[in-house]
Amino acid sequence: MENSKAKELQEKLFYKKKSAFEAMSENELDEVMEYAKGYSIYLDTAKTEREAVDYSVDMLKAYGFEPYVLGMPVYPGDRFYHVNRNKSLIAFVIGSEGVEDGFKILAAHVDSPRLDLKQHPIYEDGGFAYAKTHYYGGIRKYQWATVPLALHGVVVLKNGEEIKVNIGENEGDPVFCITDLLPHLAKDQNAKTLATAFSGEGLNVLVCASPFMEDGKVCDVDEKIKLNVLLELYRLYGITEEDFISAELCFVPSAKCMDIGFDRALIGAYGHDDRVCAYSELTAMIENLDGKNSIMCILADKEETGSDGATGMQCRLMVDIIDSVSKVLGADGAAVRARSKCLSADVAATFDPCYPEVFEKRNSAIASCGVALAKYTGSGGKYGTNDCHAEFIAEIREIFEKDNVLWQTAEMGKVDAGGGGTVAKYISRYNIDTVDVGVPVLSMHAPFEVISKYDLYSAHKAFCAFCKY
Repeated sequence: MENSKAKELQEKLFYKKKSAFEAMSENELDEVMEYAKGYSIYLDTAKTEREAVDYSVDMLKAYGFEPYVLGMPVYPGDRFYHVNRNKSLIAFVIGSEGVEDGFKILAAHVDSPRLDLKQHPIYEDGGFAYAKTHYYGGIRKYQWATVPLALHGVVVLKNGEEIKVNIGENEGDPVFCITDLLPHLAKDQNAKTLATAFSGEGLNVLVCASPFMEDGKVCDVDEKIKLNVLLELYRLYGITEEDFISAELCFVPSAKCMDIGFDRALIGAYGHDDRVCAYSELTAMIENLDGKNSIMCILADKEETGSDGATGMQCRLMVDIIDSVSKVLGADGAAVRARSKCLSADVAATFDPCYPEVFEKRNSAIASCGVALAKYTGSGGKYGTNDCHAEFIAEIREIFEKDNVLWQTAEMGKVDAGGGGTVAKYISRYNIDTVDVGVPVLSMHAPFEVISKYDLYSAHKAFCAFCKY
């Protein structure tokens, strides 16, 4: 009897993370797999922030969303989206009760670490042509060597014409790569640290190996292989070397989404951070279009480099839209912001048993135990964090309980092991209650990241509950 009483007390008093396999019904487990199919298509199609915005707009248009311009009339029930410089997106629906009670805001980012081309990228050396890159966001440089890469982006001509580039994704396309030393000659390289074995200037992408031929013969000009590259780009897209100056081109992994494991419970892909949250928040808003709450969905750019610039979360566009909509509806923008609530939808670090030394397991996200709620992010002594107040976290706990959301708490890792930030602090600065809630990820920022399908579905369910109540 004593053991039974002790067990009862443990059940009542202890906090224990539950896995999806304990917490979800058989029907829900099936829904997990179905939901993951749509996400995989999204991720394969949207490998850059521009592509993510384009795909998201198509999703929204299918549900009656229309373009929004600051100051235009809005009414309860209206559905709008605003595209900012083709690289970020704010979509919103006006609930049946207007905006007096604030917006339910879901904020993710759609940029991911990658290799951007420099403005004068193509050069020739040793019988090859290469593209010079400048890495974007926090990467571990060695991970990008010997990975098949695709070229994505846009070139904007002097006359304003925009040309979309995509090479390496379709059947029959060539791919590109960064080469590495053979082990037989890597003695000195092996003696270096991971941080120094590869340099930023050494991330040069191999793009061509044959010279331009004229009448079946090698032409008598300098940089013949570079000429061949530029001729092919001119043939495909009508661009010249000078056009790189007004281009945004990048190399990303060419691999598609893949199921991992005999049970297919995991998805391996490029760009889970943070398009896994972007997709789950978009679909959550779409499922809650006819409720009383006004909902705003933000897909931000530049998070991986500090959220600066006109398309980053530090731009005031969110505030401008809230204030403009509030004014048109006869509400005060500052009051609406004060009553708004936000889930900063960004990924968390999954506990990796292969590297336990950097994690504090009790406070780490565990795969397939649900969406992760992080009270704070930052580094060291919580520097650079939003650190949400307890009252709002209690409110979110209650919302998740109402809809039986599978969720868990999470930190980035051990206190002095490192750290990272999200867009949360750039939203809460406008007097908006904000907390980080997102999907746990293995191998974050690598060319091939891993998530659990169960955590993906839990995030979608969490965002649905937040929009509803």
